[in-house]
Amino acid sequence: MTTAISRTVKVASHEVEANTKRGGDLRVTLSPKTVGCTSGFGGVMTLEPGDWVTEHYHPYSEEFLHVIDGTLEMTLDGQPLALGAGDSLLVPIGVRHRLVNTGDVTARCTFHLSPLAPRPELGHVDTEQAQRPDQANPDVGGTP
Repeated sequence: MTTAISRTVKVASHEVEANTKRGGDLRVTLSPKTVGCTSGFGGVMTLEPGDWVTEHYHPYSEEFLHVIDGTLEMTLDGQPLALGAGDSLLVPIGVRHRLVNTGDVTARCTFHLSPLAPRPELGHVDTEQAQRPDQANPDVGGTP
């Protein structure tokens, strides 16, 4: 039996707006807004040498990170962890985390968060000031 696909399920990263609020170049490619998914959201991120993503946590979601290229350090509740190309990391619900490119080349990662928060504005809690606080959070969609 063949199931017909009734909605868009493919999104190229250049088709979505970059978000740099907390550092890096984060692009949410698969989300309730882009493809109508209901279990989480994900995308791609690049970090230039020395750049970082400000510390935050997710009260409802686990975060899955996979490093494609580069050398990174993720600090989890104050404990540093070195990451390199090919490494994957689970950030548990409620764990404060901060990601820094400690290498000398652009780092590239994929990420996925699930489950979704009850409302998008509840999904992310900053524990230090965002690098660009005037920018909006990534718009992942979901129940307003």
